[in-house]
Amino acid sequence: MNDISTLSDSSDDRPRIHLQAGHSRRLRAGHPWAFSNEIAMDSAAKALPPGTLVSVIDAGGERLGVGSFNPHSLIALRLLSRDPDAVVNTALISQRLRRAAALRDEVIGCPYYRLIHAEADGLPGLIVDRYGDVIAIQANTAGMELLLPQILEAVQEVFSPRAVVLKNDSPVRKLEGLDLYERIAVGELSGPVELVENGARFLADLVDGQKTGWFYDQRDNRAAVAKLAKGRSVIDFYTYAGGFAVQAALAGASRVVAVDRSEGSLALASQSAKLNGIAMEAVRADSFAEMERLSAAGEKFGVVVSDPPAFVKSKKDLSAGAKGYRKMTRLAAALVEPKGFLLVASCSHHMPVIQFAEEVRHGLSQAGRSGRIIRTAGAGADHPLHPHLPESAYLKAMILQLD
Repeated sequence: MNDISTLSDSSDDRPRIHLQAGHSRRLRAGHPWAFSNEIAMDSAAKALPPGTLVSVIDAGGERLGVGSFNPHSLIALRLLSRDPDAVVNTALISQRLRRAAALRDEVIGCPYYRLIHAEADGLPGLIVDRYGDVIAIQANTAGMELLLPQILEAVQEVFSPRAVVLKNDSPVRKLEGLDLYERIAVGELSGPVELVENGARFLADLVDGQKTGWFYDQRDNRAAVAKLAKGRSVIDFYTYAGGFAVQAALAGASRVVAVDRSEGSLALASQSAKLNGIAMEAVRADSFAEMERLSAAGEKFGVVVSDPPAFVKSKKDLSAGAKGYRKMTRLAAALVEPKGFLLVASCSHHMPVIQFAEEVRHGLSQAGRSGRIIRTAGAGADHPLHPHLPESAYLKAMILQLD
C-alpha cells in the first residue's frame, strides 16, 4: 500500500487533468464523474498510475476540484472534493465516516447498517458495512484501493473496531485493473458475527459469505413482508442467511420454509433461527427446481418471497436475465394462495426498473394470476443515492397481493 504522501496529497504537487472544451458542464452541475472521452488524454495523463489523486482543470484553466483518476477506466475521474485545495487524507475520510454514521444512527438507530455507500457518502467506489464493532470494507476502484491505508486508519480512529475485513472480491474491480482478494486487516474473527435487524438477531459470515456478509438493502422490505406474515405460511426462496424467513417467523407466521442451494447459507439461516427461538424448515435445493416441484405437488403459501442473486450481471446478460425474472415470477406466483402475497426482487444494476416491472407482469400473466401491487421499493435509507446518479438505484422490489 502507498503512503498518502505518494498520492500527491497537495494541490500544488498533484498532477493536473484537463477536461476538453465543452465538457465541464455536467461536472459543474454536480455530477461526480468525468468519462475518459471528456478528458484530454495526453501522454502525461495516460502515464498516471490508476487511482492517482489529481486536480481537475477545465479547458479555461479553472480548478474544479480533486479526484481520483484512472486512465484505463471508462469512468476515468471520480470527484472527491469540489474544493481544489482540499487535502485527501485520514482527516477527510474520518470526517466523512462521522457524517455517514450520524445519518445512519438517525435513520436506522442501531449500529448495524451500510455505513458508506460510495458516491452518496463522498467516497466514490467505497462500500463499508458496519456490524457493531466489526467493519467490512469493499474498495471497488483504483482510487479507493490506493487510499486503503488512510481508510483503515480513519475507521480505527472513528469506531475502534475489534476487527476489519477487506472484502475486495467484487468482479467490478477487474474493470479498474485490480486484483480480487479478501483478508482480515485489523484484529481477528473466529466465526460469523452477530447483527440485529428489525429486532431480529442474525449471523453474517464476513470471511466466506456473499458480498460484505449481509444484505442490509432489504431491511425495509423484510419488515414489510413480516407485517403480512402473521398467521400465514411463508416460503423464502434464495434465503441466504434467512433474512425474510426469520423475521416472518418472529412476526407470527404459521409455517416458514427457507430455500437455498448453499449448504453454508442454510447453516447460517438455521443458526439465526435458533438465536431467535423460532421454528424454520431449511430446504437445500435450486429455487427454480423447488418451485416447480412444489407447484406439481399442489402446495400453496400465504406469502412467497423470491429475492435472487443478480440475473443480469452485465449489459450483455440483459435479455437472458430478463427472461429469468419472468420465469421466476411465473413459478413463484403459482405457489401463492388466493389473497396471498408475493415479493419479487432484482438486485441487478443493469436491469431497468421499468423492464423489471414488465417482466413481472409477463410472469403473472403466464401463471394465470392477477392482483394488485401494494409496494414498490428500492434499498433502505442506509443506501442513499447521489442526486446525479439515479441509475445507481440497483435494487427493485415489488410486493403484490394475488387473487
